[in-house]
Amino acid sequence: MIDIKEFRSNPDKFRKAATDKHIGVDIDALIKLDDEYRELFSKQQHLTAEKNQIGKQIGQIAGRMKKASDDEKADLQKQMKDLQARPSEIKNQEQELTERIQAIEPERKDLLLRVPQPQADDVPLGKDDAENVELRKVGEIPTFDFEPKDHVALGQELGMIDVERGVKIAGSRSYYLTGAGALLHQAILRLAYDMMVFEKGFEPQNVPLLVREHAMEGTGYLPAGRDQAYEMKEEDPTAFLVGTSEVSLTAYHMDEILDHKDLPLKTVAMSTCFRREAGTYGKDTHGLYRIHQFDKVEQVVICENDEETSKKFHDEILQNSEEILQRLGLPYRVVYVCSGDLGMGQVAKYDIETWMPSRESYGETHSASRFYNFQARRLNLRYRDAEGKVQICHTLNNTVIASPRILIPVMEMYQNEDGSITVPECLRPYMGNMKKIAPSL
Repeated sequence: MIDIKEFRSNPDKFRKAATDKHIGVDIDALIKLDDEYRELFSKQQHLTAEKNQIGKQIGQIAGRMKKASDDEKADLQKQMKDLQARPSEIKNQEQELTERIQAIEPERKDLLLRVPQPQADDVPLGKDDAENVELRKVGEIPTFDFEPKDHVALGQELGMIDVERGVKIAGSRSYYLTGAGALLHQAILRLAYDMMVFEKGFEPQNVPLLVREHAMEGTGYLPAGRDQAYEMKEEDPTAFLVGTSEVSLTAYHMDEILDHKDLPLKTVAMSTCFRREAGTYGKDTHGLYRIHQFDKVEQVVICENDEETSKKFHDEILQNSEEILQRLGLPYRVVYVCSGDLGMGQVAKYDIETWMPSRESYGETHSASRFYNFQARRLNLRYRDAEGKVQICHTLNNTVIASPRILIPVMEMYQNEDGSITVPECLRPYMGNMKKIAPSL
């Protein structure tokens, strides 16, 4: 959530952010509703102040009446009677104001939750991912001296992937990973998870996959992203299947005040994720690229309210993800995401795109996001600094690895002319020292 005080002082800053990010939100409607809300709230405060003074004023009049003349007493008695009647009048006025506030607050809150965080100054302006800026390429794109197969053909021939039965059982964009496919999937996840826990020092968490609305709203996935989430409407209160463990990890300390000595908090989770992929009908329908259910190792950092500190951790979590791809020997590129491809709360984002031979292009496999205090403000996630002042935290997150999408480059890059797949050396300890996946397996 944005800072409402900052919005009031400079609404055009947020109007520009909505334009730059191509996010539809009625800024003028929010200004009007907020002005009305503030006026009503101010009247409520004045009534409360008046109510608090009535007892004192009655006491003062009672004291004056003891010394007053008969003519003065008549006037004081009238004042006393008016004051004694006033609480009932105030109660009715307060009720009316409360009802008017309640009538406008849902729309005001909804609009406020939809106002985007302005992007960092160095973020390139652009309409969509086609205008993201490439920062670097790592690794060489392979050439094959035979006709390579795509991951679906390889997976079917090697008994690793069964899309047909997946669709029959679970519908479109579904699949089974079988045999060596399941082993390869789990090996990649464990490689990433172990690196984050045992080498990078992140605290492991096994997180809820079903969360309440306030956790989704707090991390910025609602209200705007409701069409992308699986909503369990029969639950009371409504619950949602997470599209990323970022939600559960970031919301862990919501409504808490942390100690500055405990920051930064670095956590990692390996979890199943669910996404409806609404609005992608007919797009990337082949294979494992765009699916409804997948597994992901996610890293989250919660740090102090300092932009330079946030930038430092942004670089760190990006490097963690690059390191995994380097261990896997996969060529990739890093892009700096343009304004039109940023999410509502993201100040800046790096995407990592890994080379996928069957697509003859790089495909997105990781997103590293910096939010400053956008998520923490919505989550009421704070800390007490060294001077004892309560501050709002900063949050960041990034994919460490997501599978089975990452199986696309792994399977296609490591295929051999005889139809087998060489298991990357770093994964062999997780696969019973298997060196090759062959049709005979």
